[in-house]
Amino acid sequence: MSTANAYLTIRGIDIDVVYKDIKNLHIGVYPPLGRVRVAAPARLDDDAVRLAVIQRLSWIKRQRDKLRSAERQSEREMVTGESHYVWGVRRRLKVVERAGRAHFEIDGERLVLYVPADTSIEKRRDCLDKWYRDQLRQAIPELISKWEQALDVTVPKWTIRRMKTKWGSCNRETRHLWFNAELAKKHPDCLEYIIVHEMTHYSERNHGERFTSLMDRHLPDWRRRREQLNRSPLSDERWKGE
Repeated sequence: MSTANAYLTIRGIDIDVVYKDIKNLHIGVYPPLGRVRVAAPARLDDDAVRLAVIQRLSWIKRQRDKLRSAERQSEREMVTGESHYVWGVRRRLKVVERAGRAHFEIDGERLVLYVPADTSIEKRRDCLDKWYRDQLRQAIPELISKWEQALDVTVPKWTIRRMKTKWGSCNRETRHLWFNAELAKKHPDCLEYIIVHEMTHYSERNHGERFTSLMDRHLPDWRRRREQLNRSPLSDERWKGE
């Protein structure tokens, strides 16, 4: 199947267009921030796609509004009593000020931060970010190993980073995978879904019928997991550099 890409801006909305050998035009609005993607038949040109998008603009805006009004966490102040999500579980933070290295521990239903009394909010947030990344670094290798065998592929390199519009990504040329650091806040089923999704891109670049068929074969409940991921609280924390 031949494909070509284009990027359009329509009434202030950036549109990612993929032209493919398909019969009908499809418009999708994707979490977490409402990225708009159009899969268009190769016979159409940019003007035809632009017209189709304008005709569906009200629907697109409604979908983006729904995503942006989803349950969000306010910016964390890193004080006792506020909530933090760890693997889909909402935990109350307890801050224990004491000398020594700042670190996190899970104690029953609480997330405990041990930290020197003069540590700034930003440094506390940095410590939490590093802890989340450590959680992912512990969880990802076992899942990748499991799915390397199931999918008969090899993952040579993977990286955790902040991503504003995607939960994961795949470079098919280098076979490098990236995973959003926010995934440590989501249910473990969501992480596995993203890992399988990105590894499936080794076999199929696009999200067409073949990709869907492969996902159905290897992870039959992937739609449930995707919905679970999309329903989970989003973060309003300030994004830091990748």
